[in-house]
Amino acid sequence: DSYLIEITYKILAKPDDVTGEGYVVDYVLDKTGSKGTGRWTVQEAAEQSVAAPTLAAALDSRYISSRKEERVAASKVLDGPKETPNVSKFQIIEDLEAALYAAKICSYAQGMGLIKAASDSKDWNIDLSMCAKMWKGGCIIRAKLLDKIQAAFSSNPSLSNLMVDPAFATELNERSMAWRRIITLCVASGVSCPALCASLNYFDSYRRESLPANLTQAQRDFFGGHTYERIDREGPFHCAWTDAHKAIGDISERTAGEKATRD
Repeated sequence: DSYLIEITYKILAKPDDVTGEGYVVDYVLDKTGSKGTGRWTVQEAAEQSVAAPTLAAALDSRYISSRKEERVAASKVLDGPKETPNVSKFQIIEDLEAALYAAKICSYAQGMGLIKAASDSKDWNIDLSMCAKMWKGGCIIRAKLLDKIQAAFSSNPSLSNLMVDPAFATELNERSMAWRRIITLCVASGVSCPALCASLNYFDSYRRESLPANLTQAQRDFFGGHTYERIDREGPFHCAWTDAHKAIGDISERTAGEKATRD
């Protein structure tokens, strides 16, 4: 129950009105245009330090599609899988419905997270439940799912992320394996599914108490002396990782400079 799903059905079912053969969608050049709203959104997410991988994946897909001539040339030299898994159509449809729903929750979670971050930094006091209500009134992302989103933020205005709302958390957990099966099938079949993958990566990263980001921060300290925090004590630290590393002086001065840059 969403506007985009509804028009997708109508588009796929529309017979070609030029040749009278097949469907219109099969004659449309696979080269997506862009007016800039997606780029602005991803840029703002970076400015606010908010992860929006699903939104970025959708934007990247448009950019790749626009390089039609390059893709035609690449198709002649880059190979996909020679064999594809044999999976029942019923299972695919059932799993795809679950995967799409879960990915949409993640997409809305990222969008709401971006609005919340901007609101907090600018002291706008935006009511996220009202955002969901307004979108139901008439825009391309209107969907029945917004009823649940509105209810989630009405119940808990300080909700840190839509995914941790009890109702949405349950739905995501219930669909997790179907979601993974669809993505696995796409990968094994050589079919790109950037938004579905980005959403699942977002979900898997957010649900983890610990991430391998400790290695990334250690690398930053190694090559740039950016310091790191420890799990066993307070304060910034720097390590002389090799004999070639030198002391970086007063750590507090360096971190103060980085903080000023961020602010």
